[in-house]
Amino acid sequence: MNEVLHLINEMSPYLLLGFLIAGLMHAFIPGKYYTRYLAKPNFRSVLYAALFGVPLPLCSCGVIPTAMSLRKEGASRGAVASFLIATPQTGVDSIIATYSLMGLPFALIRPVVAFITALFGGSLVNKLTKGKEKDGHPLTPSEGGETKCCCHHEEEKEDHCHSHHEEEKEEHCHCHHAEAKEGLTFWQKIVEALRYAFVEMVEDIGKWLVVGLVIAALITVLVPDSFFAVFKDNTWLSMLLVLAISIPMYICATGSIPIAVALMLKGLTPGSALVLLMAGPAANMASILVIRHRLGTKTLVAYLVSIITGAVLSGIVIDYLLPRHWFTDALVQMEHCTEAGTWFTWACTALLVLLLLNALIQKFRHPHQHCHCHD
Repeated sequence: MNEVLHLINEMSPYLLLGFLIAGLMHAFIPGKYYTRYLAKPNFRSVLYAALFGVPLPLCSCGVIPTAMSLRKEGASRGAVASFLIATPQTGVDSIIATYSLMGLPFALIRPVVAFITALFGGSLVNKLTKGKEKDGHPLTPSEGGETKCCCHHEEEKEDHCHSHHEEEKEEHCHCHHAEAKEGLTFWQKIVEALRYAFVEMVEDIGKWLVVGLVIAALITVLVPDSFFAVFKDNTWLSMLLVLAISIPMYICATGSIPIAVALMLKGLTPGSALVLLMAGPAANMASILVIRHRLGTKTLVAYLVSIITGAVLSGIVIDYLLPRHWFTDALVQMEHCTEAGTWFTWACTALLVLLLLNALIQKFRHPHQHCHCHD
């Protein structure tokens, strides 16, 4: 358990810093800035979507309503796919946390891979759906900006519209908050940044961070080293194992970090760890179902192919072309570290625990209240 405790102490200051930067981005960057350049189904919109998505601190669950909101406001399928691929894989908070636990090479390669994969996936979607921008999903934006049901039967229409309105609630919340923050003063934006960083983001990511830490602790304590002996230094077997676990698993970019660290400590290759870091947050059953329903089967296929291809190719590059010590030095130091931590790291850990407890209390007190919307 010493490794897990050291992991938490090392991670907490960087997590708090990442949350703060995320809050400042949320409060000071206008939401309409993200939608202005995403409408045309060309490479430029895919590029902008990837650039916008890489630093945004949205987890796997938060990116779905945001992406669907972009789609409703006129973003092309390719741009939405690029945004869906780039955003959950990274974020300023997870990049900083990756650096704290896995070292600078992992922290640099992770956003680069997410960016390249998003470009490939968005371009592939544009190519597959060229000339069919309104085919493939039952609900499409009209020219006036409103959404129409394209159902042929009344019962189907009612079911689709009901499903659409449920999804639209989260989209409406996103748009409402974006409009509201534009009228705030500087100090009001600071308060909004702190609220978003240390209340809303902790509520969204905290559960999955705890899940990741628990899984990492279980792997460290319960799984014997011999269990992964067959996978040790075997890139292909390791990647197949990780893909089988990570594709359906629901885990955020930050929560995947301790799991990747624990698996590497048990013998999995650095390339396989990167596959988990990239495929785990980007692909899960929730996003798969929403993309299929709202963007169509072709978009879903291109989305999954690009994520798997990008993760596997980048893992191969790490394991076969780059020096191994770049990606293992940080873990070696962690294994042999006997320090109990400084007062600063313990203070950050205590603050992080308090924030997580507050998020748990708020979830318990308001189980159905994710954002304040009024019909």
